[in-house]
Amino acid sequence: MTGIGERVPSPRAYDAVTGRTCFTDDLALPGMLHARLVRSPHAHARIVAIDTTRALAMAGVHAVITGRDLPVRYGIIPWTQDEYPLALEKAAFVGDPVACVAAIDEATAARAAAAVRITWGVLPHVLDPEAALGPGAPQVNEAARHGNITKSVQLAFGDVEGELERSEVVVEGVYGFHGTTHAALEPHCAIGVWEPQGMLTVTSTTQVAHYLHRELARVLGLPEDRVRVIQPPLGGAFGGKSEPFELEFCVARLAMITGRPVKLRYTREEVFYAHRGRHPMRMRVRLGATRDGTLTGCDLHTLIDGGAYASFGLVTTYYAGQLVTAPLRLRAFRLDSTRVYTNKPACGPKRGHGSVQPRFAFEVSVDKLAERLDLDPIELRRRNALEAGERTVNELLVRSIGFRECLDRVEAASEWKRKWRRLPFGRGVGVAGSFYISGTNYPIYPNPMPQSAVQLKVDRSGRVTVYSGASEMGQGVTAMLALVAAEELGVELAAVRVVLGDTDLTPVDLGGYSSRTTMMAGNACRRAARELAGRIRAAVAGEPVTGVDAFRLAEARLGPLVGVGHYDTPTDNHGAYRGGTIGASPAYSFTAHVAEVSVDVETGKVTVEHVWAAHDAGRALNPMLVEGQIEGSVYMGLAEALFEEHAFHASGLHRGPSLLDYRLPTALDIPELSALLVETADPEGPYGAKEAGEGPLHPSLPAIANAIHDAVGVRLDALPFTPARVLAALVSARRRGRPGRGVGRRAPPPSR
Repeated sequence: MTGIGERVPSPRAYDAVTGRTCFTDDLALPGMLHARLVRSPHAHARIVAIDTTRALAMAGVHAVITGRDLPVRYGIIPWTQDEYPLALEKAAFVGDPVACVAAIDEATAARAAAAVRITWGVLPHVLDPEAALGPGAPQVNEAARHGNITKSVQLAFGDVEGELERSEVVVEGVYGFHGTTHAALEPHCAIGVWEPQGMLTVTSTTQVAHYLHRELARVLGLPEDRVRVIQPPLGGAFGGKSEPFELEFCVARLAMITGRPVKLRYTREEVFYAHRGRHPMRMRVRLGATRDGTLTGCDLHTLIDGGAYASFGLVTTYYAGQLVTAPLRLRAFRLDSTRVYTNKPACGPKRGHGSVQPRFAFEVSVDKLAERLDLDPIELRRRNALEAGERTVNELLVRSIGFRECLDRVEAASEWKRKWRRLPFGRGVGVAGSFYISGTNYPIYPNPMPQSAVQLKVDRSGRVTVYSGASEMGQGVTAMLALVAAEELGVELAAVRVVLGDTDLTPVDLGGYSSRTTMMAGNACRRAARELAGRIRAAVAGEPVTGVDAFRLAEARLGPLVGVGHYDTPTDNHGAYRGGTIGASPAYSFTAHVAEVSVDVETGKVTVEHVWAAHDAGRALNPMLVEGQIEGSVYMGLAEALFEEHAFHASGLHRGPSLLDYRLPTALDIPELSALLVETADPEGPYGAKEAGEGPLHPSLPAIANAIHDAVGVRLDALPFTPARVLAALVSARRRGRPGRGVGRRAPPPSR
């Protein structure tokens, strides 16, 4: 190998940092109109009447549409399509879109949107998932078939109650995860173009061009061959652009009505209402172990606040438990998980979809067990780590695992043995581990088609062009595909051009979600390049030619040099039970973190001083990009642990829909980050590679929680760890006369 494993900057890095990258909102087309949405001011209300007369009469206004212009429900999951592009009969949360106007410029569109008059019939609303399940709760979503329940999952593997009864130590806790949102720098934006011959083109900030293409055709009643979706580079996404949104349908319909290009870009406030961020969850965990530290049974109950629409909720309900069963071995496991509709913006996938919340609860529970057993928490995890080739208790096949190596790396790098239980009061270290999928086993809608395909063209000049439907979100898919093609065809990296994100030009890739791109598009590209390289070698065998001369001779003998490759996931890696495919993946990454924190006991402020993150990404195709992903994951985990909160007033109004009020860490809040690569070479991944985009986030939150306990002796089972919450926990501990530091730790100084 010549390029695999080398530290290479992304081909798009220069354009990104110099402002040359062209995003969707940078595009301006001749005659383009601008659109603005009219959103509900009520958390729950019937739409009695909509009067668009004043808006349509304004100079420069070209069209106004309402729900009657888009009367087909949509949704990313085929079985839970429960929302309209524009609310048809009622609004289900503050910010639910009701109408959309198109005008000559943004200012006129905003004035016209304000001129739309809506008569409302206000309804009772419900914001709490427990209340939504109670008697007399209002029906949030009229399309729901089971009251306010989106999905309920009950799974059991082994004798959970028996294992817990036989356990010598059992810990039980109730954990809370607040809602958070993606806060990508680039707001959602879309441009619709309708051509006279009946061709629709939508350019959008989407992670899933293929699924958007399908939904546009279905909702608008167009043949799929009459729809084109173009996805320019994204300015961040993190899961927040991985399903269709109302703006894409609106610009399409308005373009069809007006015959002119139409652009709609969310304001930053609207991004918070469109949301689809991480679900709030309430989790109850019972976890048992024998006296020697062998884990026995785990019982997990999860109540999920899903907001007003289903989004990916069916899958989320499974992910809220299916991905708890590794990297530690369990004898028995039970999941009772329910996702509930409430009158808030719908939640969906955010980096580490559905599994960050239960990972926090589980890893804190493991730490509590270690304390009860008087065991080093790293040693407890080491004793229970799965082995390569083993199946989890819920039947997921682990082909490769470097978790013990991850523990070893963070233990050594952080000087764990010198610090744990030994640092001065107010300073502590904590550990946590996790695993994550490298793509999901099955597409969102069942079909036997390739899940990722790549086409290659080699020009007689020596230029190699890779065509892929994968999504570039800044994670480095362009660099990865170029690297694979260059490796297999024996050309310089600079000779490879990558064409992405255009359903007219590229073969189908299902999109940038679930950390699937390196595994699936990478394998597809490798197969295409390897097959083509084999034909070229055969064509020039025996000839003293290399490089461009070989390509020219091969083309003369074979005709145009093109190759195709595709990838589908294996089918032997999951159980046959209902839901067994959710959580199944070709390969799993593994991660361990140690966090070191300091806690100001007078204010409750937590400062994360250093995070050591060891990640088993299989073979690191480009260590520079893998380390960047690890660092980004740690940053997001830190933000969710200490800063972020997607919160609402009792009226359903968002408390702070701006990047001023929604707290995120700045450069001054970032700790020292040590990204440590562990390589295991998974047999399913391209060159052994596995994911590195989402898995490294998971341990950040529980590692920080466990470090706080080591520092000041209090357990924080609800996020975020704001100064007020930390201080309240410290005050409560003092009042109970239990200000201790855990086993073996000295007591803190008396409070003032």
